Amino acid sequence: MFAEERHELINSILNEEGSIKVTELSEQLKVSEATIRRDLQEMEEKKLLRRTHGGAIKMENNNFEPAFVDKENTNHEDKVKIAKYAAKLINDGDTIILDSGTTTLEIARNLTAKNVTVITNSIDIAAELTNKEDIELIVTGGILRTSTRAMVGSIAVNIFEKFKVNKLFLGANGISVEDGITTPNYTEALTKTSMISSAKKIFIVADSSKFENTCFSKICDIDKVTSIITSGEVYEDIIEKLKIAGVKVVVV
Repeated sequence: MFAEERHELINSILNEEGSIKVTELSEQLKVSEATIRRDLQEMEEKKLLRRTHGGAIKMENNNFEPAFVDKENTNHEDKVKIAKYAAKLINDGDTIILDSGTTTLEIARNLTAKNVTVITNSIDIAAELTNKEDIELIVTGGILRTSTRAMVGSIAVNIFEKFKVNKLFLGANGISVEDGITTPNYTEALTKTSMISSAKKIFIVADSSKFENTCFSKICDIDKVTSIITSGEVYEDIIEKLKIAGVKVVVV
């Protein structure tokens, strides 16, 4: 089978399943794993896919944004692992911001610290924490984006600018040393930027699929980030680049 034929089959599988593994492709196409890795590299150079550790995922438009309901069940186990680790970083008496998102929602569900003040722009996190003891809850208000269930815009920004918190737990669609932390929607990016300005420590909580991805709207440069908490398989060279940039990466 010629390389072009393999590329067409790989592309077809990606369109149907969204992701592929080198080992599975090697068995299916009856070629070595080294050959598959070369195929994936060539296809990535043509912007046909994005390689991950052990495989590849479908290339998405940089302004594409999956809906909250679609993201909720995607990589759910990884999100729970990230959330449980992040929740342990929250101490009694902390003041924190929880960004709207499926991973930060899991942090809210796993929050055990006492006398914590939580500021959020998420209607789901607000509902989750409503009946939780020892939590002082501040909900920003703003324009509700139904796709992400986040309250954004000038009202939310004005609220965040009025506070200084110990820790921020922020979701992101793109993480890159070169392009920083990014997200598809401009208004949401502005809201997230205001969160960063209000926090002493910034923790990005995102699964490994977000690495080396760049979206339409920039939130901040990578050096603004204290730490990235992630789960899944992350290339060692990506972790090393982030460490050189001064960002701690925790793979849980």
